[in-house]
Amino acid sequence: MGSLLAGIHGMTSNFLYPVLVQIHELPGLFLEPVLLLHAISSSCHLCFLLSLSVIWFGQQCKSIRHSQRRGDKNSFLYYYNLALFTSMNFALFHISFCILGYFWYHSNDQLLFVEVGLATRALTWFALTAYLLTGFSKSSGDGFPTFLRIWWVVYLVLSCSGLVVGILYYTKKEFLSIDQLVFHFCSVFAGLIFNYAGYFGKRVINETIHGEPLLSGGNVNGFSDVNETNPVSGSLYENASILSILSFSWIGPLLSVGHRKALDLRDVPQLATEDDVRTIFPIFRSILESYARASPNRAITSWTLAKALILSTWSQLLLGSFCALMATMASFVGPFLIDYFVQYLSGDLKFANQGYLLVLGFILSMLVDGLCYVQYYFRIKLAGIRLKAPLVAMIYQKGLTLSCRSRQKHTSGEIINYMNIDAPVICSSLWPLLNLLLVPVKVMLALLILYPRIGLASLIALVTTLTLMLANIPLVKLQQNYSKKIMDSKDSRMKATSEILKNMRILKLQAWEMKFLSKIMEMRRNETNWLWKSAHSSFAVKFLSSCSSIFVGVVTFGACMLMGITLRTGKVLTALAIFRDLQNPIYSIPGFISELVQTKVSLGRISAFLCLEDLQPNVVQKLPKGSSEVAIEIKHCNFSWDSSLENLTLRDLNLSVLPGMKVAVCGSVGSGKSSLLSSILGEVPKISGTIKLCGKEAYVSQSPWILSGSIQDNITFGNKMDAKKYDRVLHVCSLKKDLEAMPFGDQTIIGERGINLSGGQKQRLQIARAIYHDADIYLFDDPFSAVDAHTGSHLFKECMLGLLSEKTVVYVTHQVEFLPSADLILVLEDGRIAESGKYNEMLNSGTKFMELVGAHSSTLSAHNLIEHTSDASEGGSSRNKELPDEENDKSEEVMQKGHVQDEEREIGKVGFWVYWRYITMAYKGALVPLILLAQILFHGFGIASNYWMALQSPRSDESQPPVSRSTLISVYAALAVGSAACILLRSLFTVISGYKTATMLFSKMHSSIFRAPMSFFDATPTGRILNRASTDQSRVDTSLPSSVGSFASSLIQLLGTIAVMSQVAWPVLIIFVPTVAACIWYQQYYKATARELSRLKGICRAPIIQHFAESMSGSVSIRSFDKEKEFENTNYNLTNDVSRLELHSAGAIEWLGFRLQMLSTLAFAFSLIFLICIPKDAIDSGIAGVAVKYGLSLNITQTSLIWVLCEVEDRIISVERILQYTSIPSEPPLKIDESRPDHSWPSKGEIELHDLQVRYGRGMPFILRGLTCTFPGGKKIGIVGRTGSGKSTILQTIFRIIEPTVGHVFIDGIDISTIGLHDLRSKLSIIPQDPVMFEGTVRNNLDPLEECTDEEIWKALDCCQLGEEIRKKELNLNSKVTENGENWSVGQRQLVCLARVLLRKSKILVLDEATASVDTITDTVIQKTLRQQFSESTVITVAHRITSVIDSDIVLVLDNGVAVELANPKKLMENKYSLFSKLASEYTTRYI
Repeated sequence: MGSLLAGIHGMTSNFLYPVLVQIHELPGLFLEPVLLLHAISSSCHLCFLLSLSVIWFGQQCKSIRHSQRRGDKNSFLYYYNLALFTSMNFALFHISFCILGYFWYHSNDQLLFVEVGLATRALTWFALTAYLLTGFSKSSGDGFPTFLRIWWVVYLVLSCSGLVVGILYYTKKEFLSIDQLVFHFCSVFAGLIFNYAGYFGKRVINETIHGEPLLSGGNVNGFSDVNETNPVSGSLYENASILSILSFSWIGPLLSVGHRKALDLRDVPQLATEDDVRTIFPIFRSILESYARASPNRAITSWTLAKALILSTWSQLLLGSFCALMATMASFVGPFLIDYFVQYLSGDLKFANQGYLLVLGFILSMLVDGLCYVQYYFRIKLAGIRLKAPLVAMIYQKGLTLSCRSRQKHTSGEIINYMNIDAPVICSSLWPLLNLLLVPVKVMLALLILYPRIGLASLIALVTTLTLMLANIPLVKLQQNYSKKIMDSKDSRMKATSEILKNMRILKLQAWEMKFLSKIMEMRRNETNWLWKSAHSSFAVKFLSSCSSIFVGVVTFGACMLMGITLRTGKVLTALAIFRDLQNPIYSIPGFISELVQTKVSLGRISAFLCLEDLQPNVVQKLPKGSSEVAIEIKHCNFSWDSSLENLTLRDLNLSVLPGMKVAVCGSVGSGKSSLLSSILGEVPKISGTIKLCGKEAYVSQSPWILSGSIQDNITFGNKMDAKKYDRVLHVCSLKKDLEAMPFGDQTIIGERGINLSGGQKQRLQIARAIYHDADIYLFDDPFSAVDAHTGSHLFKECMLGLLSEKTVVYVTHQVEFLPSADLILVLEDGRIAESGKYNEMLNSGTKFMELVGAHSSTLSAHNLIEHTSDASEGGSSRNKELPDEENDKSEEVMQKGHVQDEEREIGKVGFWVYWRYITMAYKGALVPLILLAQILFHGFGIASNYWMALQSPRSDESQPPVSRSTLISVYAALAVGSAACILLRSLFTVISGYKTATMLFSKMHSSIFRAPMSFFDATPTGRILNRASTDQSRVDTSLPSSVGSFASSLIQLLGTIAVMSQVAWPVLIIFVPTVAACIWYQQYYKATARELSRLKGICRAPIIQHFAESMSGSVSIRSFDKEKEFENTNYNLTNDVSRLELHSAGAIEWLGFRLQMLSTLAFAFSLIFLICIPKDAIDSGIAGVAVKYGLSLNITQTSLIWVLCEVEDRIISVERILQYTSIPSEPPLKIDESRPDHSWPSKGEIELHDLQVRYGRGMPFILRGLTCTFPGGKKIGIVGRTGSGKSTILQTIFRIIEPTVGHVFIDGIDISTIGLHDLRSKLSIIPQDPVMFEGTVRNNLDPLEECTDEEIWKALDCCQLGEEIRKKELNLNSKVTENGENWSVGQRQLVCLARVLLRKSKILVLDEATASVDTITDTVIQKTLRQQFSESTVITVAHRITSVIDSDIVLVLDNGVAVELANPKKLMENKYSLFSKLASEYTTRYI
């Protein structure tokens, strides 16, 4: 009767009346309080259940009647998930005790009442859980409903009362057992949690985590202040409480938002102050600089860089290390207790309640292990984020200060790899580093546990383990070598890819794209060669590591057999559990070392980059405005790009420029004009002399540098907006009409490299930026070459002589018309100032100057332009009314092309088709079943070996073993061999499949990209493509195959664990089912947010690359405008965006991990309690020990499965992103076998345009409107017209860069739309406006297809006056060309383009502003060369210089897409009212 009372009191507290009557008959003073508590508890539970049902029913009716919406979707309730989680688990807790009660009281007559009482409680808590999940969401209050909070208070009072009374009975009567007191303690603990949630749970509007977009400005290069973000959008992590940090509840609001909708960047909270790169970077830089100063040669080494990184985030590393140590120690408690647990189940009871204390030890160790493990992982991830941010900032700042020589050694593609690949490798190294340091700790703990049990055999196990570790050293060295080779080959590939993408237009025009694709593929083959070797060495390492625990077990048990050590079941299971715990660290050692090796390589690469030569400091002495009477002073200066006295770029420079002077710089191509401006800016290394500037400067480069962003941002360039000044600048730069034609005015977004602007517009935008800067000294590098005659005259008059009349201006020009207004003219020759003076003085004395002026005058006279000037001027007095400015009318043509599109982003779950295509791409998925079969057999052999050792070992030292020791070890060894064979096959097949899939994805993506039309490249920043080709491809190459394999392994292992535990204790399934269901629910809840965070990370990495690439290309302009800080600030913003995504992604996965740890601990606890409660003879203790051994790994196995699943989905997004670029709509076929033209085609070169109607996209206006004309073969055709008239569109249509909507183009009678693109483009030649040279050699740039002999190449070079220049170089045709040809002047690059077409000898040649960047003499030479070499070819010329088209046989004048005039230029010049005559007049009567 006493045991019945104890059972009722300890577990039900709400029994039915008949039971209370029987209890009441017991004597004792303490029974009355018990009866009272039972009655009150029973009444309260029943009342609450009824009340909850009524309230729930009422809410349902009200919802139907009023169509009430489900709660506020824009709000969340703090601690809602905590209350829900506790309620659900408390209901499961009662179900567990209900099952256990059957075994405790199965022989008692009152068992029914016990079970009914527990079932009633379970029903109550399940009802509350259901209400919280469904009905509660309709509540619109500020917190939890009042009736819930009242119930939780009442329940806490009842639980506390029950605990007090229970303790009194236990001490006075010894009435209750430990399990019953545990029940009371759990009830009190649950009551405390409910009341905590009820008191602090407040409904909060999501605006607390939503804010304005955190990118300062919508564009990549915005100059918005960092503090512009919404101040309400603070850091959830920074403001979290200790309990919230431990349980990761602080991430709950973000998960709630992500569960309801697809996350945007503005939904992600801010970083904590200490995680902001602005906080971390100064600390890191000061530490690194102090170490560098202390080094012998003041250089940054790999070691100093590593020390600085570690010290800059030591607090997180220390905390993470402590958590790792605690988790490690706790993980060995379970294996330590297995032996005692098996002995207990065998009947060896050493003290009272031993079973309960053992269970408590198991549970506490798992709780500590789980809690510390998730904190450890999060701290290490947070430390990695804090490491990467300053590294990226340091690389960015270094890139802005590199000297020219350093830039030639390290291209932007290589430096992008440092940011995009090496920095993440270093940041992820903390995990393997700490795990490697924990290996000795784990080995020592294992030795301490094993030695008392198996004696010297444990030392043999240690020696075996160390031997396996040492066996990996040769493989690790191979891995180190392969890692370096992989990174070097990846650098080369990315460098080439970056350059190719920037110049894709010229590749397509020249029909070279497939040749360059083959180069990329060849580089990829070299890279995959090293990847394949690395994969093989990695495969060998993983095989050895996977077999390590089995091998150690065989050796150890064999040693025990030889030494005569008894292997009882408890010892065997303890040893197997220890070996299992050691397997992961030993298995991971090669991987850890490999990652550390990669880290060492990356540290070396970055440290070497940080040691590169910077620009010389203080080359230019900058004085405050007004502190000197001289604006620019150069005394006895010598400059050299390569810092060599032998190869001086500029020599013996002496120049003094007073404030307000206008200095013109002229000279032939390659004479040093641009270098002079660069030396004034301090960009060229100074060998000797002094240079001083008084005031701030502004610079306009020859090749326009335009930012991705709005037009206003490009003009203001980080300066404060002054509406009056801004309007004035727009007027003098002729930009107002352009802005009127743009869809969003000056807020129109400009694409990468100004892709949706014309050349003239880009140049005028540069000039506007410089003028708005309001500098004292202006340096213009031939700014008028890209604009037409009228616009050039307007700019010179309004800007140079108007707005900048009181400013100091040094301008380079090839146009003699702008020289008379200069106060000083400098004529450069071979890097010297050959002549200097004023215009009139030099006309009489300057030989070189006279050559330039004479060439210009003779050109005009040769074509009788001067005599037409006066007549045309009279007829053209109303030009401004009749003829719109060529550059002032913004065209639909330019605006329609290159519209920058937002990056494509999938929403929602990753489609099953992505997974399917990935796993079936290699060999159509034939290897997948083999991999799964090998994995199943591996785990099957492992389970069989554990069962064998447990069942065939004696239960105690005195027991006789069922089999002999030799048989025991032999069978175990045979099973070990089977496991090794399976893991060998699985590893081999996984490596082969992953390698093949990565190779196929790379080939398909790049083939699709290179076959994409130009509209794709116009609308897609190169950063997006490079991000896929580098980061995403790297993940597919290395990370994803192992992640997929780990997922399959974890899933099979979990199923095996559940099967083993269920076979021993079948009621475990009752708790496993809801536990697994809860795990799946949590995983699905988490996955919605994690998936979008991962996608956002992929999207936010691209702007960092794009911003860096733009900053590198415009570093001279950035420095000249003194805007380094603003650009660094933008880099900080972009880096912080990625960091906060990574932080919250790490927090989200640990939020999930913590809850899964708790659920698996609950399931394991239930199985342990079941094992100690059932009769001792109901199950074999050895089998029970096996169940416990596997149960110890349940925690990590279940968590690993979900974690790896999330990791797979995170990394499969890289496949998704790559697949997006494998299905880009392609251009028409390169070759059509059925309609290939003859090799001699075109023989005449006649071009017929029939009713051409062309537009740049569906729904857009037509640029060419029914254009019909014929260009006779062998004639020289000139095309003129204002911007937007359709000149460039005609050229693009002839080359089929765009296809006509209506009409046809015929060349020698063949419709070009019926033949392949390469058959067409290979027969045409073009010299583009922007000359392009590729990194490599002179020979490679002239003849990429390797079709010409050296003799032919030298002949072409001599024809374009480059032969002598190249013969001076040591390597001649093999002379080096740096990235983008930066070691050649723009004019020289243009001559190289001329040499290309001379080698090609096409029947049709197109010149698109081909002589804009050369002087008049060189222009004359080019025109003469073209007349001689292409005398029988059709030459189509589009030019601003009227002299370039005046000698044409036919001139086509376009206006608004229609042919206005088509005739011989001489005839058109005779008509002073013709449009062409007015253009010629404008050119010859420029403002002088």
